[in-house]
Amino acid sequence: MTDLPNIDADCFRPVDPSGLASETPATHPPRILMLYGSLRERSYSRFAAEEAARILTALGAEARFFDPRGLPLVDAVEADHPKVAELRELVGWCEGMVWSSPERHGAMSGLMKSQIDWIPLSLGGIRPTQGKTLAVMQICGGSQSFNTVNQLRILGRWMRLLTIPNQSSVARAWDEFDEAGRMRPSPYYDRIVDVMEELLRFTLLTRDIRDHLVDRYSERVESHAALSGRVNQGKAV
Repeated sequence: MTDLPNIDADCFRPVDPSGLASETPATHPPRILMLYGSLRERSYSRFAAEEAARILTALGAEARFFDPRGLPLVDAVEADHPKVAELRELVGWCEGMVWSSPERHGAMSGLMKSQIDWIPLSLGGIRPTQGKTLAVMQICGGSQSFNTVNQLRILGRWMRLLTIPNQSSVARAWDEFDEAGRMRPSPYYDRIVDVMEELLRFTLLTRDIRDHLVDRYSERVESHAALSGRVNQGKAV
């Protein structure tokens, strides 16, 4: 059971428990970026994100919002567009994210998807989302659904975000918020509290070791092969 002829021994690393603890843990408040998926004046996805941010702040985190108003369609402009640059700077700043989208036609909103699509998988040799935490939430106009949070989870996994197990889906959102946009007491509100507690715990547990958590054998093999190719170029002559 120990014969592994397909393994590249130079790239294979047994899991070291000491790598799961940082020698110099960060002491600043966890940094959480809030993204929401609607531009309506009474945007329930924004209201839910604002409630989540208030909870995160009370728990000891620092929460910042990206205002998607004015964000161009993906590839319609260059990446140095001010709104695109602002979004990418916030993604680089944060250690975790909350994605809050309305469900439209059984899916996340186009605005939500546009924001996610503008976040690159790599930027200047750095993967800006790799190993950061993510909580997903959705707002429903009618009965409760989980289509959008399921889609957001797929995107989070693709972008190497550590998506926490808990999630929030608020049904009949028009009845859950008052005229000032504040969420009324309900099991839906309690669930958002649960999700933010969990997000903060996972962020504190992983932020100092996020690169270690998503370090992959297949990529070490690929990088090793590329390096060997460059080093050995002159020897083939």
